[in-house]
Amino acid sequence: MSTPVPLRSDFDTIGLRMLARRSRDPDQTRRLLALAEIYDGGSRPDAARIGGVGVQIVRDWVVRFNAKGPDGLLTGKAPGAPCEPVSVCNRTGLQHAETEIGKWRAETGAQNPIGKS
Repeated sequence: MSTPVPLRSDFDTIGLRMLARRSRDPDQTRRLLALAEIYDGGSRPDAARIGGVGVQIVRDWVVRFNAKGPDGLLTGKAPGAPCEPVSVCNRTGLQHAETEIGKWRAETGAQNPIGKS
């Protein structure tokens, strides 16, 4: 088994528990408490049980925590392609729906697809 990634030395158990108590992000709280267990002398598997994850995920948390501090443990948006603006999506969907309704009306001679007048 490889050597565990060491935690930053500028934090301690008490500091992380206080940050966890003040955090408004439940995932960050869970991550801080898991890392506090490691600072307190607990094992990585114990921290993984506290965090409800595997040991590899705890390692990822340690790397993020070492790089960015407590902010590195905030729940962030996953990377990926940016979404189209909502108006473009809605307009495209609406145009498609209007086209399909128009086809249905032409085929059936109906005035209202919902059946109400």
